[in-house]
This record gives sequence, structure tokens and C-alpha cells, in this order.
Amino acid sequence: MPQKLRDLLKSLEDAGFKEIPGAGKGSHRKLVHTKFTGAVTVSGKPGDDAKQYQEKQVAQAIDEAQK
Repeated sequence: MPQKLRDLLKSLEDAGFKEIPGAGKGSHRKLVHTKFTGAVTVSGKPGDDAKQYQEKQVAQAIDEAQK
């Protein structure tokens, strides 16, 4: 069963990612971390189911930021 987008966002925030205010348009949110090159963009409403590629992207970003 896929995670909810709010769970992915919480995981990113718990790992130290910060949302860039005003960087995403509409339902898009951009998050950055000092140890992660680039940014992670999460699209969709918080109650939506996350797509498989979003879960994979978030997991890889958290893994890279913790190295």
C-alpha cells in the first residue's frame, strides 16, 4: 500500500530537509538539505497516495543526505 504524501514530507523534514517557501507552484513543494545536491520536488495534495517514483526519490534523497 502506498504511503501518503504527508508521510513522505514528514520523513523529509525529520531527515533535516527544509521547504523553500514560494518555490513550488500549486501543489508542488521543493525541499533542500545542506548535504543533498539539488532539491526534492514533491507534487500532490498531502492526503494523496504517493506514487512509486516519489517514494523511491525521497528514499534516495534521505539516504544521500545522511552520508
